Amino acid sequence: MNLFIQNTLLFCHIGLGIISVFSGFVALFSKKGFSRHVKFGLIFVWTMVSSSIIGSILGLINYTEFFITFSAGILSCTLIASSLLTLKQNKLKTSNFGLSIAAVNFLNFISLVVIASFALNNNEGMILGFPAEDYFFLGGMALICLIGDVRYFLKKEIQYHRKIARHLWRMCLGYFIAAGSAFTGPGKAVFPKNIQESGLLFLPEIVIFVSMIFWLVRTLYFTKTKIRSY
Repeated sequence: MNLFIQNTLLFCHIGLGIISVFSGFVALFSKKGFSRHVKFGLIFVWTMVSSSIIGSILGLINYTEFFITFSAGILSCTLIASSLLTLKQNKLKTSNFGLSIAAVNFLNFISLVVIASFALNNNEGMILGFPAEDYFFLGGMALICLIGDVRYFLKKEIQYHRKIARHLWRMCLGYFIAAGSAFTGPGKAVFPKNIQESGLLFLPEIVIFVSMIFWLVRTLYFTKTKIRSY
């Protein structure tokens, strides 16, 4: 592919990624369900999905070094899409779009486990630029999403707060992947060497994970809601 096109895609990927990280931060720490949360949440959704798609394309182009970006981008898209679908569906039933998301998660999981297995058999313990544990980690997240998809579609009735919890953890996990890519993944190269070695770049991921746990516990155990059917 033309170098100019690659650089343009990279510029768009980085720019959209920065916006998604910022908007995700505002949405995460805004009062849930209110105007600012909704507005910045939508900005996060569209910039995150766009950045993930471009990241997947770049991962395929530079597959010898960044193939894992392709898998991470696909996982991010399914997380955000299924999270949004959870709020948009009026009835809890299978849909072509929802089933497609589950199928993509299944294929992503299988491919990541296969690649990780090849990496384990490699003398260096790496393949396509990354170690086996990175592929297993993403594969584990894809499996968790797949199991969640199957359980979601099999249920005939769901409590409203569990529906919100599903929306919450999938958005947060997508945000976690975005932050990881920006601060501890390929994006860490833009930071000074002393910052990279200080451990500070792990803080955004820690904050996101702790916030996700906090909101999940609050939503699941401290929110009084009636059971609704969808």
